[in-house]
Amino acid sequence: MGFPENVLARGERVERDLHPHWLTVVVPTLLGLLLSAACVWIAVVTPDDDTGNRIQWVAVAVLVVVAIPAVVVPYLRWRTTHYVVTSHRVMVRRGILTKTGKDITLSKITDVSFQQTLLDRMIGSGSLHIESAGDSPDEDLANIPHSNEVQQLVNRLIDEDDLRRRSHVREDFAVDEDEELLPPEPPDRPVLAEERRRPRRLDDGSDQPL
Repeated sequence: MGFPENVLARGERVERDLHPHWLTVVVPTLLGLLLSAACVWIAVVTPDDDTGNRIQWVAVAVLVVVAIPAVVVPYLRWRTTHYVVTSHRVMVRRGILTKTGKDITLSKITDVSFQQTLLDRMIGSGSLHIESAGDSPDEDLANIPHSNEVQQLVNRLIDEDDLRRRSHVREDFAVDEDEELLPPEPPDRPVLAEERRRPRRLDDGSDQPL
């Protein structure tokens, strides 16, 4: 399921929609397979009587109790965690039942750095550290797929956003200058009586009453 685009502003586009690296759910997946295999093995070796049925139900109950926190929750946490890079900001969304989110506009980002261990370089993962101006704390994004590429993408978008803002400022300044140079239009008003009685100068120099 992709990130919902109805939260985007007009003209904003999604550059990268990421989940944490898929290796973060490898261990829960293997554990789920082992638990399922254990239940199947118990169902095969237990006798088909009342005692065997009770053992099988106990095995299923243990499977459910262990699988929910150890398998289901990590998978849902991975699936509901979004690292979204757009043309205007970096968005972070987390949470299964209780949602938390943070938006960092590109104009407030002062530095973006990444860190990779040897294992991260082998699997193509890493972490990003985003420093932002103001009172908001810095943001650490862990287990980012291709973190070095994401860092370069964010830096490029910051430069493009800065150029776009500067061009808008120059355009607004030019419009204001044009408006100031225009001469004021004379107000519309009715012709006064004395102006109607004032003689009008003709081209030959003679006067003609209005």
